[in-house]
Amino acid sequence: MTKAGASVKKVVLAYSGGLDTSIILKWLQTEYGAEVVTFTADLGQGEELGPAKDKALLLGVKPENIFVEDLREEFVRDYVFPMFRANTVYEGQYLLGTSIARPLIAKTQIDIARKVGADAVCHGATGKGNDQVRFELGYYALEPDIHVIAPWREWEFKSREALLAFAEAHQIPISKDKRNEAPFSVDANLLHSSSEGKVLEDPSVEAPEYVHMRTIAPEDAPDQPTVITLDFVHGDPVAIDGEALSPASLLTKLNQLGHDNGVGRLDLVENRFVGMKSRGVYETPGGAILLAAHRGMESITLDRGAGHLKDEIMPRYASLIYNGFWFSPEREMLQALIDKSQESVTGQVRVKLYKGNVTIIGRTSPYSLYDQDLVTFEEGKVAYDQRDAAGFIRLNALRLRVLAQRDRRSAG
Repeated sequence: MTKAGASVKKVVLAYSGGLDTSIILKWLQTEYGAEVVTFTADLGQGEELGPAKDKALLLGVKPENIFVEDLREEFVRDYVFPMFRANTVYEGQYLLGTSIARPLIAKTQIDIARKVGADAVCHGATGKGNDQVRFELGYYALEPDIHVIAPWREWEFKSREALLAFAEAHQIPISKDKRNEAPFSVDANLLHSSSEGKVLEDPSVEAPEYVHMRTIAPEDAPDQPTVITLDFVHGDPVAIDGEALSPASLLTKLNQLGHDNGVGRLDLVENRFVGMKSRGVYETPGGAILLAAHRGMESITLDRGAGHLKDEIMPRYASLIYNGFWFSPEREMLQALIDKSQESVTGQVRVKLYKGNVTIIGRTSPYSLYDQDLVTFEEGKVAYDQRDAAGFIRLNALRLRVLAQRDRRSAG
């Protein structure tokens, strides 16, 4: 049967190969009567993607309509690194690992829709989360007239049992663990992994150790610190310990270093864009190292005014990414400002990793603004007359003195 009021001939589905998106694939075929094109993104989630292609074939998708795209380099180069130039953190802690992947998925999905002549796109995000917003804002920003199908907001399934019954009726393979459901849901890419739901829903209960998949426990990390150097050019990391690496390769290596030293764990209750609070356990080992190192690089290369301005606009920039406005004009305007600030953020940072901690222990740059002669307690070569500070202080104190005088008069 065809979905009432809908006329969809071909739809591009964001397809993971898991049970939920497999059910969605078959549902699109039966409910809409549409030709389905599957798109599976390799964002470095660490899973074998071959089975997704095999399952799509099993479910009747034509070979020419199956797209498995390796987006790892593009993801890190064009999305993760630009975000880290801003030292982006949402609500003081979250490094936006899930949020930053959504615009690239949406963009590639629209590219494929144009390529195959599809008139609709479909995602598997639920009606309670942020991802539905992020995907759809991306779709509409890039293709304003595209038809968007969001099954979790449309279909009639009222329970997990109804979904499994539909899967069995259409011979969709169901693994035993799916029948019993996983104890929590996981989203992963090259930047992070996030775990939510089920055993994690009570924010007063500590997350079980088995939830963590990207890091060892800090108490189990080596008793000796690991020291590395990170080279930056215009705000982006380009080498570890002198070895030049591609963006994806560099983040992969940072992830391993963070994993081995218990770096990057976060247990967070965040405010979703749709209005509710959500508890998640996030792991961003490479990102935690990169954030600290980038701030260390900026500390000697960025002017005070520029640095403080960046810190002021960062929460706004973070919210735009979290809420799905990557393709908005205001995000692009902020990005231009941020990128301008990075012109001299070039040099090397030395980082110590130890039992969950990331410590900056050295930084050098040919564009350093740090002048040892100015800050030394000894006589420097550069003229700095300490007596000049008296006038500086008196001028800055002027309004405070005027206020105090007025208050004294009023009290009298």
